[in-house]
Amino acid sequence: MKKVLLVPDSFKGTMSSMEFCEVVRDVIQLHYPNTVVISLPVADGGEGSVDSFIFALGGEKITISAKGPYMEDMEAFYGLIEGGSTAVIEMAVCAGLPLVGENLHPEKTTTYGVGQLMADATARGCKKIIMGLGGSCTNDFGTGAASALGVRFTDSDGKEFIPVGESLSKISHIDKSGLLPSLQGVEITAMCDIDNPLHGENGAAYVFAPQKGANSKMVEFLDGQLRSASETVRKEFGINVSEIPGAGAAGGMGGGMIAFLGAKLRPGIEVVLDTIRFDELLNGADLIISGEGRLDTQSLHGKVVVGVARRAKKQGIPLVAIVGDVGDDIDGVYDEGVSAVFSINRVALPISEARKRSKSDLKHTVDNLMKFVSAVVK
Repeated sequence: MKKVLLVPDSFKGTMSSMEFCEVVRDVIQLHYPNTVVISLPVADGGEGSVDSFIFALGGEKITISAKGPYMEDMEAFYGLIEGGSTAVIEMAVCAGLPLVGENLHPEKTTTYGVGQLMADATARGCKKIIMGLGGSCTNDFGTGAASALGVRFTDSDGKEFIPVGESLSKISHIDKSGLLPSLQGVEITAMCDIDNPLHGENGAAYVFAPQKGANSKMVEFLDGQLRSASETVRKEFGINVSEIPGAGAAGGMGGGMIAFLGAKLRPGIEVVLDTIRFDELLNGADLIISGEGRLDTQSLHGKVVVGVARRAKKQGIPLVAIVGDVGDDIDGVYDEGVSAVFSINRVALPISEARKRSKSDLKHTVDNLMKFVSAVVK
């Protein structure tokens, strides 16, 4: 083999995508010391997205002071790539579930700090923003971020306020005339890997708010708040974001990004692969190895392994998926371009024990794969 590409997602809570690449690269080069191994650890919008882009393309991490979920001061970051013209932001950095600990109140949390990250990036001259949606503790329709960027929300008395999940229905008028001048002409792409609408039984509140601390009564209340805000947006701008696939991402921030900032929602892995110019990197590749913590039917909706496999299939390059768990009914991944699937789990153990040996199990799995390749490919 002359060239191998490594394009894994992280094994959530067990092994980062960069750690995966390090282990696999070392094993391959033991068997094929002259093979060029290109590591492209990716994240499709969630935790680790900034680091993955910087690793793949070079760039720098910018740290600033911003507001957290309860408007507390905190240290936050984003990435600059492509010579500083593009910013990569993980919304969970300022509005992520881990930030609130046990203080779970999605009706009160805000995305304001996310808007501050965007404002700082455009002030530095960025003309493109890649926003990772996911892992949020919020349900504010992205109104907090919009407020930080100059959008004014006023109630029926004309009083300006920053809406949160419990006060979206109080929005009477939305004024976008105060949007920061630095946002003019900026292309905003949101990485979104769910297709949930803004509200309803499959919407942001009903599907995701329970994990953010909402009981059944609060879920119903938050859903009504999103419905009200969506109707206000429709009346103010003639835009119906309620049924747009992905509008319910990150507590409705997917819909808010469209309504307030003119953003486009795209599958995260597609944004990543386009940005790192993956199709060009495929030239001359003999094998691709991808991976993620669990391969199951959800993977068919555009997760990392399947997203990469679709590109590999077009070029006729075999792709091996090395994963933690393998779910039932995954046969569809082979139609998408996956050549083979291997689990690293060598011993039947609870996940709490299995994760302690994940790196060594990965090493042995790849070693076996390379021995097989060596026996077959002469």
